[in-house]
Amino acid sequence: MATDPIPSEEDPVRALVRASHHLPADAVGAVVAAQARRLGVRDAVVYLADYAQHELVPLPGDGVPAREALVIDGTVAGRAFRRVQPVRAPAADGPATLWLPLLDGAERIGVLEFVLAGETTPRFEDDARSFASLVAELVVTRDAYSDVFARLRRRRELSLAAEVQWELLPPLTYASDRVVVTGALEPTYEIGGDTFDYAVNGSVVDLAVLDAVGHGLPAALLATAAVGAYRHARRAGLDLPRLATAVDAVVAGQFQGSRFATAAIARLDLDTGVLDWVNCGHPDPLVVRDGALVRPPVCPPARPLGLLSGAPGPCRLQLRPGDRVLLYTDGVVEARSPEGAFFGEERLADLVVRAELAGDPPPETMRRLMGSVMDHQAGRLQDDASIVMVEWRTGREGQLRL
Repeated sequence: MATDPIPSEEDPVRALVRASHHLPADAVGAVVAAQARRLGVRDAVVYLADYAQHELVPLPGDGVPAREALVIDGTVAGRAFRRVQPVRAPAADGPATLWLPLLDGAERIGVLEFVLAGETTPRFEDDARSFASLVAELVVTRDAYSDVFARLRRRRELSLAAEVQWELLPPLTYASDRVVVTGALEPTYEIGGDTFDYAVNGSVVDLAVLDAVGHGLPAALLATAAVGAYRHARRAGLDLPRLATAVDAVVAGQFQGSRFATAAIARLDLDTGVLDWVNCGHPDPLVVRDGALVRPPVCPPARPLGLLSGAPGPCRLQLRPGDRVLLYTDGVVEARSPEGAFFGEERLADLVVRAELAGDPPPETMRRLMGSVMDHQAGRLQDDASIVMVEWRTGREGQLRL
């Protein structure tokens, strides 16, 4: 039931910060609703995106109005999430609603619903954005030591392998004034051997996409060891060939019976646009440039990680401003329709171009792309599918801030 706003001269963001100390995860919804009334709104509800990014799930709490989960496609709340923009929904017979995306840096984690008490001012809208940004940070920090949000976000049971893989992933999206990195994987609740990782250090972006042989928990454990070895070697400052060799040694030393992982391991210089990579039995990167698919120069792949016979040879490509680089596993392009047609590289590039023309932010491009891969196979993947897109100086970086 709606309550009157709390009359207060205290800055609402400062009030939420003060209320957040020692705040447990299961009280976030109630505290956000209470403190939001200092902004002059009637009610506030936090919604979190489920793991598959199909639904927005409300966070309950004392004093929080009851709400149902909302689908992301086809709802006003979903539009705020998809477009990373505030959306106002007028009501014919009641108060208007303002929907604000919740962003952890550039990663979309959900939306915030404000039931408005009346007309708003530019000052209110600025305060509302700051308030939503703080709510997102509270969710992320509380999620680090609680299962409340993880339980809420799963709409069905995760396999043990998927549980391991989701904990291994970095944030799905990163953005700065020169680059956007965004990734996705499927099947969300059953992912096993596919994974990716990245790090941004000054003007260098390191990336890796890995596909561990097999399925289920054995593949997830191999991928976990490979990513741990990759991070260890990356943080030691190794060049790409030596980095791949270090990961190979760990996989070969810890897993027997011809267990291996294919990988594309890349490094992008943000100052120059030079992309270096090594290919260990993996699909080559693809580049989407000026609306067309560009294939990099031929670079013979090395053997997979765990089966290497010497350091892999480095590959290089000079990017142009506006280029989009796609690193992916074979489960994306080799996805088969019920009639046997491959998803293919051309379809992959075309979806990226069409998403750009539609004005979709990069993470929405990935969400829709993976949805298309799932639809192509009638909802059932024969293999895990993982993809990372890197955009260098495309001009879309500004879409990912509130």
